[in-house]
Amino acid sequence: QLQLVESGGGLVQPGGSLRLSCAASKFTLDYYTIGWFRQAPGKEREGVSCISSTGGSTNYADSVKGRFTISRDNAKNAVYLQMNSLKPEDTAVYYCAAATSRSSWMRCRTVDFGSWGQGTQVTVSS
Repeated sequence: QLQLVESGGGLVQPGGSLRLSCAASKFTLDYYTIGWFRQAPGKEREGVSCISSTGGSTNYADSVKGRFTISRDNAKNAVYLQMNSLKPEDTAVYYCAAATSRSSWMRCRTVDFGSWGQGTQVTVSS
């Protein structure tokens, strides 16, 4: 079973930056569409950004466009989420997830992703 591990979360002031990493063990990520999702207290889990298996196509939620960048390094078996200009409303647990469908990046919906990491907390506060 594909196991994903997120890292890089933490406490940051508004306007600051963080880079989240998603790594896999036992399996290579080359064949998977990867997505970053987040869930704030009392809210549903939502798609933040998704990237195709080759890295050539990406999708971003409107709320993060221009501030977040998703990338992947298949040689390192990792996917990243660079988060800049962070806002308090970005506070949430962030999850990475994998999908076998090569088109899942287009809608970036939780229902299309079958393997999930345990999440990493991101808190944006002064």
